[in-house]
Amino acid sequence: MDPLSDKAVEDAGETFAALDLGSNSFHLLIARSDGGTLKVIDRYKEMVRLGEGLTESRDLRPDVAERALACLERIGQRLRALKPANVRVVGTNTLRQLRNGADFLARAEAAVGQPIEVIAGREEARLIYLGVAHGLAIGDEKRLVIDIGGGSTELIVGHGFTPLLRESLHMGCVSMSQRFFNDGRITLERMDRAELVAAIQIRPVRELFRQSGWETATGSSGTIKAIATVLAGEGWCHEGICAAGLTQLREALIDCGERDKLSFKGLSDRRRPVFAGGVGVLRALFQNLAIEHMHVSDQALREGVIYELIGRIHHEDVRERTVATLCRRFDVDQEQAERVRHTALQLYDQLGESWKLNRHEYACMLGWAAQLHEIGLAVSHSQYQKHGAYLLRNADLSGFTRQEQEVLATLVMSHRRKVPKEAFASLPEGKRDCARRLCVLLRLAVLIHRGRSASAKPNPILTADNATLSLCFPDNWLAKHPLSRLELEEESERLSQVGISLAFC
Repeated sequence: MDPLSDKAVEDAGETFAALDLGSNSFHLLIARSDGGTLKVIDRYKEMVRLGEGLTESRDLRPDVAERALACLERIGQRLRALKPANVRVVGTNTLRQLRNGADFLARAEAAVGQPIEVIAGREEARLIYLGVAHGLAIGDEKRLVIDIGGGSTELIVGHGFTPLLRESLHMGCVSMSQRFFNDGRITLERMDRAELVAAIQIRPVRELFRQSGWETATGSSGTIKAIATVLAGEGWCHEGICAAGLTQLREALIDCGERDKLSFKGLSDRRRPVFAGGVGVLRALFQNLAIEHMHVSDQALREGVIYELIGRIHHEDVRERTVATLCRRFDVDQEQAERVRHTALQLYDQLGESWKLNRHEYACMLGWAAQLHEIGLAVSHSQYQKHGAYLLRNADLSGFTRQEQEVLATLVMSHRRKVPKEAFASLPEGKRDCARRLCVLLRLAVLIHRGRSASAKPNPILTADNATLSLCFPDNWLAKHPLSRLELEEESERLSQVGISLAFC
């Protein structure tokens, strides 16, 4: 039977899909929300090993790229049966590392028929914890959650559904296997070296996690599940993963000596090439974080992505909390930010259709940019738009993808003074035009409220004929605000430099 049969994705209520483009495997999960839990309709997985195609110059080998695109085309045929708003495709470590990933991402998006969101390591950790936590019995203890991927390892300590500590380390089963066991030989010296290098990666956060007060450890990901299966099959650990059983597995790998001769019960042929590297990473984690026993979760990143999707549909968007936290942390003048946001969204409502901005995510992005446009004042008033853009581009923003952070940073960078054309040129091609238009709306809203008056409520009318804008104020407002008129004249000149004509009355 086709693992992605049409019957499996027939709509029986609200159906969601998450596709995880990992460094080792591409995983698809299709599920329905059923009373707060997920009812799985179908799963599909291919060992693409994207990470092994990453060169030293951080380019992707053509043969691996074609292998990935062929997989995405197969998956894309099934995703087209679902509502686009109910599908999310996320890329992790390898896609994060690509030096010039725009071309590959464009081809990949065309193949799968969906936008691909590259998420930061700590955001990946948050989503993993969200997925794992929903699969665990509710308890009052702090939990350590570990996910070993192909190119990165995520560590999280959380309580209930809330992650308290998150970290992403640059090591995984593919990268470690390539570095230490690439020719298939497994020796004591190589295993020792792999564990030492893993320990070096763990060292900066070791004490932080050891002293965090976690009580139970849970592992997710294919690597951890494969290790648990082997330990159970060989009789070295009857439930989950224990430290003694992991040591026995390490010794058995060294005794075997060659990757191709591994014949553990439950170890698949597809997992064999990256198994030794995964064992090295996990054993280093056990030793450095003082883990004696680890439970194994069937839920991970994909489930977390779907729970996040469901939350957004029900207006429980973690990005709203992230923006509110940033505003508090950097002491943003929230009354002024709210005035700008209100006017920006008023202008958006008037132009959403004519400017083809009628997608919920565009309104959200404009609103967040308005709330955060003065965040750079916490650094310095001089060039504060640049400081704000730097903060938004480089901070760990829960819920935001890297592309979303780049758009948000670009809007904040461009909300005043000269419109920087090069900032928009660096955005993904499909986001440039809408970002430019959102920028114009934000600039006008900021300018209208330049006086920072709580009583000034101009309520302008904005119309557009392609790149020609007309901004009209009721009740002779401009005549009463000559400074605003002068600033609009200057803004009209700035916008003309980027091909937009602004008239006002």
